Amino acid sequence: MTRARWAVSVIFFVNGAVLATWIAHIPAVKARHGLGDDRLGLVLLSMAVGAVVALPLAAWLIARFGSRRITSVAATGFCLALPLPVAAPTAWLVAAALCLLGALNALLDVSMNAQAIAVEARYRRPIMSAFHALFSAGGVAGALMASAALAAGLSVAWHVTLVTAASLVVLAIGLRGLLPSTGAAGPAGPVFAWPPAALLSLGLLTFCGLLVEGAMGDWGAVYLRDVLGTTASVAAGGFAAFSLTMAAGRFTGSRLARGLGESRLLRLSGAVSAAGLMAALILGTPSAALIGFALVGLGLANVIPILFSAAGRVPGVPAGTALAAIATTGYGGFLAGPPLIGFVAGLAGLSPALAIVATCCAIIAAGARVLPDRAVATTDGSPGVA
Repeated sequence: MTRARWAVSVIFFVNGAVLATWIAHIPAVKARHGLGDDRLGLVLLSMAVGAVVALPLAAWLIARFGSRRITSVAATGFCLALPLPVAAPTAWLVAAALCLLGALNALLDVSMNAQAIAVEARYRRPIMSAFHALFSAGGVAGALMASAALAAGLSVAWHVTLVTAASLVVLAIGLRGLLPSTGAAGPAGPVFAWPPAALLSLGLLTFCGLLVEGAMGDWGAVYLRDVLGTTASVAAGGFAAFSLTMAAGRFTGSRLARGLGESRLLRLSGAVSAAGLMAALILGTPSAALIGFALVGLGLANVIPILFSAAGRVPGVPAGTALAAIATTGYGGFLAGPPLIGFVAGLAGLSPALAIVATCCAIIAAGARVLPDRAVATTDGSPGVA
């Protein structure tokens, strides 16, 4: 079991590192193709489009071939696709490469979380946050390595090639420890289907969680710079505070979930995020904003791990299907959040618009009661309920 946990941990870390490597080189791609902010936004949107298209397909593929095989194929393909948007000779081909990269990332997201749920079920205690913490750690490592490579004068092409090669070597070692898929692969259900009723409430909370994450990433620095009049470095520090507390919260999340219970932790997480952001907006000072953004990151840290784990425990729904269903609604929030904030900000100002984000945090706190029970071991070794 330790080997399986290590294998899944490696995949989460590699996923974060490879994704951060691409993000670090977005400015270079923008400059190479002479893209303005508006055209760059459209090009980057193609990655999200690829993800949304692939998510419903992920459930079918996992049901048909098993999460181990899909994780292996998606992880390998994701690493191999990393150089494509960097090497693409035109902006249209960059968009096409990003669509592929987004689709592979979505397949990997669902399948590796299905593996994580299977490992967590064998441990019979919450460990999902630890996996997501390693994704965040991989992102930090990938960004730091990219920064060091560029500072050393290494070309973008060489850097992404080296990251791809190193990632494939690590995956070749780690993938062998994945758990075999439960049940025989066979005919799967329809690719596109309305999420089961039991998942709708979890899907709503996931929508809110990823809306908050997307909005904080896109608008937090803008709020500090344009509304509060800070310097560019202070504005960048707002997102850094948000990201660092999110990573720290995920590393302690599994222990907190065991001590407090997942429902109570989710309620506390939503409340901390809502209170931190609302206090920042009401006080309206740079220091309050930095502290508030840090509290949002800390509160948001364990929301998605808890919800993904809960989805995998919904009775009568295969883990892959459940994950794909709530991930699809979650990506909807991630996509809809930033433009929604922008639209409201154009009408009423950015501070009232960000109050929508605080409201979503409050909805998460209020909806924590919908979490399904966690299976535990009974005296005869059969599963029971916590």
